[in-house]
Amino acid sequence: MKLLIAASEPMEFRGLMARASIERCAGLPGAGWARSVRLGKHDLLLVANGAGVRPVTAAIDAALPGFRPDAIVSTGLCGAVVPELPLAAIVVATEVADSQARYRVAPLTISAQHLQGVVHTVDHIVESAEEKRLWRSKGAVAVEMEAAAVGARAEAHGLPFYCIKAVSDLADETMLIGLNGALRSDGHFDTIRVLGSTLRHPVTRVPELYRLGRRAFRAAESLGDFFCRLPILS
Repeated sequence: MKLLIAASEPMEFRGLMARASIERCAGLPGAGWARSVRLGKHDLLLVANGAGVRPVTAAIDAALPGFRPDAIVSTGLCGAVVPELPLAAIVVATEVADSQARYRVAPLTISAQHLQGVVHTVDHIVESAEEKRLWRSKGAVAVEMEAAAVGARAEAHGLPFYCIKAVSDLADETMLIGLNGALRSDGHFDTIRVLGSTLRHPVTRVPELYRLGRRAFRAAESLGDFFCRLPILS
């Protein structure tokens, strides 16, 4: 099987790549970071071009002419909006929605622990517990920034679509660092702005930045374990 798997940042593939047997640079102009890997008997093309709709759409459009997958997968980190999702929990979307449309997700049955539900794509990082409660009231279990765009491209090309995410922040938490203010128009974070915001409030924000980094790596490892057990890869 051939899968095109899209995330926002290369580190979100850390766990998957650690379990892959072959890796090589894909060299796709316009796709940002791209790697071809072999997982078991399957060929995967991994792309990461930044957070948001435009970067992930550009990455998929750059990848498809030379790589015809059997399905497209949106993966990476997400924010939990329901309290039953712990850190690094896997979310398998039953549907992906944004402000304009809803996208059908191919059914996925797997014995590995996960939670199924609606994943909502938004145009910013949901930082406050208050906003997370709002999305929960609208029926979402998690929020992120790319899946709807991946679903739209899969639909346009007549390909099955999956959405598999791992939790990096919890429903009752509010982030103080202010990542939205550091997110550039190209979907990448301005490191200087992140550090500047953090160092202006070192007592509260330095530990939070460190915690976010550790959580991201843990969630990426959880994704790697889950992908190894997917029935579509068996």
